[in-house]
Amino acid sequence: MIEMKKGKEVKISYWAAHATTIVSVTLVLLIIGIIALVTTSARRETQRLQESLEISVIMADSISDSSAANTLKLLQNRPFCRNLRLITRDEALQAWKNDTGEDLEAIFGVNPLSPEISFTMPAAWSNPDSLDRMQKVLLALPGVEEVAMPGGDLVATMNSNIGRLSMILGIIAIVLLLISFVLINNTVHLTIYARRFIIHTMQLVGATNGFIRRPVVWRNCCAGLLSGLIASCILALALLMAPKAGFTDISNVIPWPLFGLTSLALILLGGGICALTASLATGRYLRKDYSELFH
Repeated sequence: MIEMKKGKEVKISYWAAHATTIVSVTLVLLIIGIIALVTTSARRETQRLQESLEISVIMADSISDSSAANTLKLLQNRPFCRNLRLITRDEALQAWKNDTGEDLEAIFGVNPLSPEISFTMPAAWSNPDSLDRMQKVLLALPGVEEVAMPGGDLVATMNSNIGRLSMILGIIAIVLLLISFVLINNTVHLTIYARRFIIHTMQLVGATNGFIRRPVVWRNCCAGLLSGLIASCILALALLMAPKAGFTDISNVIPWPLFGLTSLALILLGGGICALTASLATGRYLRKDYSELFH
């Protein structure tokens, strides 16, 4: 009866210790997951904004729509052109009428607008130097009169703000990762501290260091993997509930494939950190004498 009671107490103590580890590691990984998703989604949104900048190539008045179409073909293989689109004279006139309410053809007797070529550019080209090179290439094309593009100062300011935001989020992520390692290390260390006399007893009966360390590392690794899985499930639930809270575009900013990679990283990170800290803590007690176990 007493033995059963003692056995039951040991079992409860073991699960209580691992429950503490799992809860602590889950909270830390949850914070890291949020920072990782915010950082990644910010970079994706930054790239989307950079690639949404539109360049307009305005042709001369004497250029016909067919000639403008030939110029468009010259741009199809250029590395800075994406989503090329030809705006004919009639389309430009209709767009002007829709925007301003003025019928320029009725006022001047003819359509005074020129055909245009509109396109967006890759994110790598959204910097002042690349824009200058692009403008020179475009103005050298036959029939091109003007190139309308975002100002270099505007792009430089946007890139500077984006870089500053990314740096801040990156620093926060690194600091949290270091804090998480310390917290997880302390939590796992307390778990192994409660088993230090068992470790010493196993040494006395001839068990090797690897034999003693292996189950301790494995159990804590499983606890870390489980913590990463729980943290991922909490994040998934938050993403599923986000549209009901008014965040209808959350799936565009954080697509599920990206979330899947983040979840996998959290699970591996939890298991890896717990295994590493368990190995270090176990090695520490393997090197201690019996008298040192009381400190």
